[in-house]
Amino acid sequence: MTIAPEQAAWFTDTFSLLADNVEQAILGKRHVVELVLATAISEGHVLLEDFPGTGKTALARAIGQTITGTNSRIQFTPDLLPGDITGITVYDQKKGEFEFHAGPIFANIVLADEINRASPKTQSALLEVMEEGNVTIDGVTRAVGDPFLVLATQNPIEQGGTYRLPEAQLDRFMIKTSIGYPDEAATLRILQGVSQPKGELTGIVSPDTLVTMTDMSRSVYVNPLISDYIMRIVDATRRATEVRLGVSVRGAISLSKLVMTWAAAHGRTFVTPDDVRDLAIPAFSHRLVLEPEAEFDGVTAAAVIGQILLDVTPPRENGAA
Repeated sequence: MTIAPEQAAWFTDTFSLLADNVEQAILGKRHVVELVLATAISEGHVLLEDFPGTGKTALARAIGQTITGTNSRIQFTPDLLPGDITGITVYDQKKGEFEFHAGPIFANIVLADEINRASPKTQSALLEVMEEGNVTIDGVTRAVGDPFLVLATQNPIEQGGTYRLPEAQLDRFMIKTSIGYPDEAATLRILQGVSQPKGELTGIVSPDTLVTMTDMSRSVYVNPLISDYIMRIVDATRRATEVRLGVSVRGAISLSKLVMTWAAAHGRTFVTPDDVRDLAIPAFSHRLVLEPEAEFDGVTAAAVIGQILLDVTPPRENGAA
């Protein structure tokens, strides 16, 4: 059943309120804010890769405060252990039984700060929970709750003491994006607000409301020609001469979910080819593994996808039923 126009209007209004609230903490970055919120509603996870001091942690914190659920922050360091993330089972001598002590991963919004500073062993503790929303400890599987969003940050320029995220980990992020530096007007507003007292943002929606928005987004109409367009883009990434490993099936599913949310966020009951073009780079660029020769020549994954979007002909129809 396709989402009704009045439902789409409510979705758009609520989405706008969320973005307005988060934008109080991240000035002048409306598109990035909307992209992260759309990912959260699409049941995805976000990798923020940017230079120090651009507001990665502030954005993640603002998202956590805007949604009135539980949120936690994990500072990834080389000495962090998997149990520090997932939790551990401890024997209680008084009770004579084992008790589970939940780790910070059991929250609605989890900020994984500088995720690439932890060892591969610790990074792998996120593989199950990011894919399935469950954590298995000592043979017992526990759900982390719904909604569940991992907002991970990493610094692209400081590589000392870091461990590159493996492809299996990267593929579990629905999008990879960056905030970038604010423009002059936003920078001036930031400087003028330095002397103002800091406080937490007001919560706008409950976790249940976010789940409702997720369910609504799944009712957005996707024309079979749009699905075929996504499939042809994915296939082109696998055949590109500069690419050693193209977009996975998980990546194609992620983009399909994301474009439905993006359409509803902008007041439409159907997905258009422009939605696919707008979101292909953040949804696909981190999933490509380039050939060493291409990397040596300065080719980037974003450039490869950009060229593919130029080469693959979009549907002539606007996507409506």
